[in-house]
Amino acid sequence: MSHCLVTGGAGFIGSHLTERLLALGYQVTVLDDLSTGRRENLAAVEGHPRLRIRVGSIGDRTLLTEVLAGTDAIYHLAAAVGVKLVADDPVRTIETNIYPTEVLLQLAAQGGQRFFLASTSEVYGKNPKECWTEEDDLHLGPTSRPRWAYGCSKAIDEFLALAYARKFGLPVIVGRFFNVVGPRQVGQYGMVIPRFVERALDGRPVVVYDDGGQIRCFAHVREVVECVLALMEEPAARGRVFNIGSDQPVSIRRLAEEVIARVQPQVPIEFLPYREAYGEDFEDVRRRVPDVSRLERIIGSKPSMPLGELLDDIIRWKRSERGG
Repeated sequence: MSHCLVTGGAGFIGSHLTERLLALGYQVTVLDDLSTGRRENLAAVEGHPRLRIRVGSIGDRTLLTEVLAGTDAIYHLAAAVGVKLVADDPVRTIETNIYPTEVLLQLAAQGGQRFFLASTSEVYGKNPKECWTEEDDLHLGPTSRPRWAYGCSKAIDEFLALAYARKFGLPVIVGRFFNVVGPRQVGQYGMVIPRFVERALDGRPVVVYDDGGQIRCFAHVREVVECVLALMEEPAARGRVFNIGSDQPVSIRRLAEEVIARVQPQVPIEFLPYREAYGEDFEDVRRRVPDVSRLERIIGSKPSMPLGELLDDIIRWKRSERGG
């Protein structure tokens, strides 16, 4: 029986991945310090006989050595995530994202585990292209802007992972996530859809930063998890980087309008300057659209859930969480 370690397994994506691995018959060890993850995310499977949950830091090398014993696959999802968290605490972002990844790679090189590294579209920075491919240049902003600390730290993670693949033959796969959304995602770290839905459900104005003309693509977490699992089973994916997300663009203003139409049509939109949300030194990316042709070519599929269906699922979950 295959045994997997999922770091950040009590988080939004990690908990969905953990559930799916268990459903497929795997033994799973979750490691999470519960700083941004929540134990209740695993409530549906917490008593599962093939699940072990360890609460602790991925910066603890001794603990990592212990939880890796007997595993043959690592899904490294633990990271400092969310625009607000990154803007508020760049030190935590950098330290959480780099050192533990290096230690995990060192241990995996010794143990020979297959390794999935969760990366991010943030690594592209301000690349001006209409659609980003995995081989495009990274255009990060100045070090004086904390906004870029997350993307830079995850880019270093990618360099490390790919270096271990080349030097030691470690079966590494890097997945760059693009705006993954779905049940269990919270809005407190800047995630836009849960934030919009929560405010609309409260009957409060939906707050859109800047003018709402930013372009994003949103993929449902269930489809993203299936892509990750398929990549880990595909030998041709090893040692490579993959964009993982929807390639259907939508403006943030239209996103707000779609949420409002589904929740409370009388709720207004309010526009808030970035400087009031994140401080004077914040920069954003105007357009973020992935080219997912490499992903589709290797595994034969890509996230494709329509925006309306995706929003309906999140709204339904939010209402059930509130008992409504």
